[in-house]
Amino acid sequence: MTIIIYGLAMAALLGLLKVVEYKYFVRDIPLDFYVGVVAIMFTALGIWAGLRLTRPKVIDRSGPFVLDESALQRLGISKREHEVLGLIAGGHSNQEIADMLFVSMPTVKTHVSNVLAKLDAGRRTEAVRRAKELRLIP
Repeated sequence: MTIIIYGLAMAALLGLLKVVEYKYFVRDIPLDFYVGVVAIMFTALGIWAGLRLTRPKVIDRSGPFVLDESALQRLGISKREHEVLGLIAGGHSNQEIADMLFVSMPTVKTHVSNVLAKLDAGRRTEAVRRAKELRLIP
């Protein structure tokens, strides 16, 4: 979303610069001024977008962990999927999870893919980060 906003802002700034160039400053100001203005605007816009994209998210961990049951119900995460999510957060592989829960590998893979889909995550690490933000796991 930030990239789209950045692109639209660049297009708007260029359009504004062209309007100003044609209407007001065509005869009075040299081309170097326009190049400098564009460079300053895009530098400022790039710094803003870069800071916005690279700002780390802070997870509030003050106080003891309390499971958010409403988030579990809202996302539709079952007890078994929650258990699998906890084991994923513990760094266990699919085979280790299957051995710990006494289920087959395809069953674990199904649970993992369900958890990823319900948390809208592409990777296990992203699912763990999102689950911590939602207070689903400690």
